[in-house]
Amino acid sequence: MKEQKSSKRPLITYIIIALLVLFALEVFVFPLFSQQRTVTVSYSEFLQMLDDGAVERADVNRSTAEITFEATQSPEGQTLHTPVVYTTTAMDDPELTQRLLDHDVDFGASVVQQSNTLADMFIWVILPVVLMALLGWLLMRWMQKRMGGGAGALSFGKSNAKIYVEAKNGKTFADVAGEDEAKEALEEIVDFLHNPKKYADIGATLPKGALLVGPPGTGKTLLAQAVAGEAHVPFFSISGSEFVEMFVGMGAAKVRDLFKQAQEKAPCIVFIDEIDTIGKARDNSLSTNDEREQTLNQLLTEMDGFDGRKGVVILAATNRPDSLDKALLRPGRFDRRIPVELPDLKGREAILKVHARDVKIGPDVDYKAIARATAGASGADLANIINEAALRAVKCGRKSVIQEDLEESVEVVIAGYQRKSAVIPPKEKEIVAYHETGHALVAAMQSNTAPVTKITIVPRTSGALGYTMQVEEDEKMLMSREECLNKIAVLCGGRSAEELVFGDFTSGASNDIEQATKLARAMVTRFGMSDQFGMVAMETVQNQYLGGDTSLTCSPETAAKIDAEIQKIIAQQHEKAIEILKANMPKLHELSHYLLDRETITGEEFMRILKDEGLPEKAQQDTAGPSETD
Repeated sequence: MKEQKSSKRPLITYIIIALLVLFALEVFVFPLFSQQRTVTVSYSEFLQMLDDGAVERADVNRSTAEITFEATQSPEGQTLHTPVVYTTTAMDDPELTQRLLDHDVDFGASVVQQSNTLADMFIWVILPVVLMALLGWLLMRWMQKRMGGGAGALSFGKSNAKIYVEAKNGKTFADVAGEDEAKEALEEIVDFLHNPKKYADIGATLPKGALLVGPPGTGKTLLAQAVAGEAHVPFFSISGSEFVEMFVGMGAAKVRDLFKQAQEKAPCIVFIDEIDTIGKARDNSLSTNDEREQTLNQLLTEMDGFDGRKGVVILAATNRPDSLDKALLRPGRFDRRIPVELPDLKGREAILKVHARDVKIGPDVDYKAIARATAGASGADLANIINEAALRAVKCGRKSVIQEDLEESVEVVIAGYQRKSAVIPPKEKEIVAYHETGHALVAAMQSNTAPVTKITIVPRTSGALGYTMQVEEDEKMLMSREECLNKIAVLCGGRSAEELVFGDFTSGASNDIEQATKLARAMVTRFGMSDQFGMVAMETVQNQYLGGDTSLTCSPETAAKIDAEIQKIIAQQHEKAIEILKANMPKLHELSHYLLDRETITGEEFMRILKDEGLPEKAQQDTAGPSETD
């Protein structure tokens, strides 16, 4: 999409033009009106007017030899409605002072001469106002720069929405993969914008708004841009945070301006990203934000006020749908709620192929294998994996990306970069080897567990000294009780191996303990997999798209029983892991020593040693092996 530039002139241009016009008036026009109505008379006429009592006040200037006086009667004897200022040449008249006293003339005071009203208005009114406005503009611009916002001078009340028009490189549905259901729901909107008459004939109206909900990085913004690209209509993009202002009423003014622009450019699409910033549910708490609520109320009013038949579609995105106001979600405002979830196995494979279109990929790359290894990854994560693989290929001096680059990039995203410079004492390295082998061995000796694909003791920047990678062969949406218990047993395998071999244990199992406790708690409080509590939900999930924090909804007595049940489950699986390792101690030692020597082994090598099948000839000869340090 190509951003459309605004054609409006800045306010400073108009200020400069106004100043130039006023200057021209002052130089060429005002002097025509500034000619004073001062009449020059002779000294004898002055005396005659003085004797007639027409002179009210006079000013005798000895330095200029000039008398300026104000009279209500002309030299011809005509009575004047308004006093007129006269001037005459002062003569050497010693009786002048006495004459003025005799006729009660106020002399010695300055005679107020008629001035230019327009010039005075400019000097005393217009010019100060202009100077104050200019000073205010400069101050406002400085404040905007300090606050990091504003699209220009005195832009309060403007929406500052980015306007995109159709371009050759615009986004389309071909650029979106892994979200087929979301695309199908949005294709109807595109079809309406293309053929509105087809829907009008039957009496159908276009949904006013569609709300895209899902975790971060799943492509909500990309979908909105693709809708605009497919429909070939203008696309207004604005973030919810841009409506938040420090001045009361500015957010509502921006909403009004946004919808005014949209009405002028209809048909069009208005996209509000992170709408939860202004769309939070209203309540009666003391911490209520009046400015945010005014903005929300204005948004609700505008969505009710425009005609959907004109082709103005409101798209919004959020990853916190549970926090939105109910009035915003009712039919007639956001009519549709379109989930944009994390992609499944097929979707991840399609996303990888889309992002790899502009990257030179080797012929041996298996996208499906990478998709299986990235369960739970978003579209943004997969794009990052492709880019990391390309960077690694360049670093290694290759012209294209191979499978090894993609596998390493997956591990970089999951566990971080290799710490090649890390120096680990031999004793600790041996402990790590037994720890990771314990995980793998317990996993291999149980059913309903994911196969082991890689074991490594190469330290990573995430803080892990090693890890065991398990990859499901197929996509799994559900977990049985047996699978949950087996997974907890696998997590306990590392600590169990340390206890059996060294008679002690280390802090290396901290992450395993955390994951095991979290899974056991979910079994008891949310999955209904506990014999003691059964099908009772005692925990609620909040912000499911942002980490999924949970909170207990039970009494303190029940919470204590839940803790005891969790401890029981973990203790049972810990004991199960110990029994498995005791029964396979020779393999534990053999695999640990092999891992200690090679640092990284594949799942195939692991299973060959476990089944006593022997290693391939290449692997036996290559003592270095395919390690992470390659």
